[in-house]
Amino acid sequence: MTAQIIDGKQVAADMRAELKAEVAKLKEQGIVPGLGVILVGEDPASKSYVTAKERTCEEIGIYSDDNRLPAETSQEELMALVEKMNNNPKINGILVQLPLPKHLNEAEVLLAIDPAKDVDGFHPMNVGKMVVGEKGFLPCTPHGVIQLLIRSGVTIEGANVVIVGRSNIVGKPLANMLIQKQPNRNATVTVCHTRTKDLAHQTRQADIVIAAAGRPNTITADMIKEGAVVIDVGVNRVEDATKKRGYRLVGDVDFEAVKEKASFITPVPGGVGPMTITMLLYNTVESAKRKQKTEDRRQRENSD
Repeated sequence: MTAQIIDGKQVAADMRAELKAEVAKLKEQGIVPGLGVILVGEDPASKSYVTAKERTCEEIGIYSDDNRLPAETSQEELMALVEKMNNNPKINGILVQLPLPKHLNEAEVLLAIDPAKDVDGFHPMNVGKMVVGEKGFLPCTPHGVIQLLIRSGVTIEGANVVIVGRSNIVGKPLANMLIQKQPNRNATVTVCHTRTKDLAHQTRQADIVIAAAGRPNTITADMIKEGAVVIDVGVNRVEDATKKRGYRLVGDVDFEAVKEKASFITPVPGGVGPMTITMLLYNTVESAKRKQKTEDRRQRENSD
């Protein structure tokens, strides 16, 4: 068996086309979804992500308010900018690009974002809504993983899922999302981590293995059962003298070996990665729609 490759670039492109059509309809009603972005410092990966986000906003038709601040920006200055965006009616979503410089308090900044504009899904209020199954903003990468599974025709309901990794950004939220009692969820989920005994025993029981450990070759072919679905969230740099930049990107999965045993697999790059920005903009459009519904309801109540 050779696995079917789940093409994250294509799924993301399909979703962006859907979003572009939605934004066009919103604009006919005078609504322009807006995303405010704050980047502090010169981290190369963060700058690359923000630049890609700018391009995608333009492609879809979303208003983008980008703020690039020097690394020495103070906590007070950053908090003031977040508050300004909270109060700006043109902004439906706020993204504070992480990581922040070490002298800044990330938790305080994220807590200051209006939960109704928290399109990253990191605010405790949105995390709480996710856990109890209420409507809020879902974290982008985990939501992207679920969209990849659904749009590839993978059955999630009733599946045994093993997630390798317990981060607040991927592992924990993804586990909470997959166990929800709702369509395209209802999975039985096991979360593994660095203290898990006999990791291979756990992963061999899984219908779906999701690797989010941040370490190359965490999942090898002998660790999955025949026909398992394998989603690789990891992005790691490994030295490669044949490359001009001196390295190449790999995931957490031994891709070449595992693809001969899995039924579906995501590559790195080109798998989960392209979905993150797409889901961020999905949340931004959703925020604009929710705001309009709230305003329409208030107008009806005031006219009664």
